Amino acid sequence: MAGSEQRIDKWLFFARVVKSRSLAQKLAISGAVRVNREKVSHSARIVRPGDVLTINVHERIRVLRVLDPGVRRGPASEAAALFEDLTPSTEPPEGSDAAGPATPGIASIEANGRPTRRERRDAGRLVAMAWDD
Repeated sequence: MAGSEQRIDKWLFFARVVKSRSLAQKLAISGAVRVNREKVSHSARIVRPGDVLTINVHERIRVLRVLDPGVRRGPASEAAALFEDLTPSTEPPEGSDAAGPATPGIASIEANGRPTRRERRDAGRLVAMAWDD
């Protein structure tokens, strides 16, 4: 095998996309990985520099361009040198207010753990009034 190509499961493991090689194999077999828009059906699929991977992992879709094959699972800085991240940003579009509530006119309610004694009594009164009707 040439030095510029590698199995996709090894590459995913070396690039720190997943925590273990067995998880990389399962990810490849599950159909959650595409190489150059073609679905991967087995973990022995070969990737080369320039290939674009689309990976559905951890409820996110990542788009990565392979720059180099990995030699080992090294630190994150070494893993980052193996790919170029092409994932589109998930920033809100211009003109939308990201800090405001999702629904206009409805104030956001913050949950701060267990309700206070006063809040529990108020809730009890609401339930009692509902039963009286």
